[in-house]
Amino acid sequence: MTGPILLLDAVEKHFTVRRGKGWHRERTVVKAVDGISLEVERGAFVGCLGPNGAGKSTTVKLCTGILVPSAGSVRVAGLDPTRQRIEVAGRIGAVFGQRTTLWWDLPLRDSLDLLARVYRLPADRHRRRIDQLVELLDLGPLLPVPVRQLSLGQRMRGDLAAALVHEPEILHLDEPTVGLDVVSKQRVREFLARENAEHGTTVVLTTHDLTDIQRLCRRVLVIDHGKVVHDGSIDDLMRRFGDERTLVVDLDEPAAPIQVAGARVVRVDGPRQWLRFRSADVSAAQLVAAVAATHGLRDLSVEEPDVDEVVRRLYGTSDR
Repeated sequence: MTGPILLLDAVEKHFTVRRGKGWHRERTVVKAVDGISLEVERGAFVGCLGPNGAGKSTTVKLCTGILVPSAGSVRVAGLDPTRQRIEVAGRIGAVFGQRTTLWWDLPLRDSLDLLARVYRLPADRHRRRIDQLVELLDLGPLLPVPVRQLSLGQRMRGDLAAALVHEPEILHLDEPTVGLDVVSKQRVREFLARENAEHGTTVVLTTHDLTDIQRLCRRVLVIDHGKVVHDGSIDDLMRRFGDERTLVVDLDEPAAPIQVAGARVVRVDGPRQWLRFRSADVSAAQLVAAVAATHGLRDLSVEEPDVDEVVRRLYGTSDR
């Protein structure tokens, strides 16, 4: 098939919230998703960022058919997930970090076999795919273990296998590495990168972990207040919101916050001060010269913004 695998057109999702006590509660309509329009091409690896309550998980649930949009339309591989649930279920996989699709009291092997039957996979395809996932995710020793006895990292690998057993065209991941240790996170990242590269599986990753985004995603969506406030690469994000740098100066002796045109002091610790400035307003060399003209300098450095800081700054811009 040609065309985008995921298409959202002016999608909205409203929830009615009751506030107050007793008989005098007021009904308020909250827009969790507010007019999102976007396309995701086949084989893409897209990251989705946003603060809690921004509408990220709601958007994922709209794309999987769990929720019905209040307005607008959603298409997954050309299908309507609310009207063609069975067809869409066979084309997508989903992993929610705080939930599992595995049977709690059954061995992991039985859960995977049951899911293969749910998707009505032919026996040869079923066995080939499970063997492949077991090898890639190192699940061999875990197959006879009841799911309830698996660690969080082990269960997450099992959930990934469950979501991919039917070879879906698109995989939705909602906080898949939450709570995992460093080793487990790296193993999950390596598997997802390989699945995307070798099988062409489209992956939409919703997370708060910026390391996941940096290492895996070629495209980043930032959602806040139900709207897409950024759609582009990490480099685009840094260029757009990472224009502020920080000059760190060590003075000969403690002093009041330095007053200099084009910069503001954001922190003071004894003789060390941090001055935030925009490259468009003043260069680092000009700023150093201005500080040196009025204060004795012992040392200095220029700090570039990291992705965490840029995203925090972006949220603040959206709030304003």
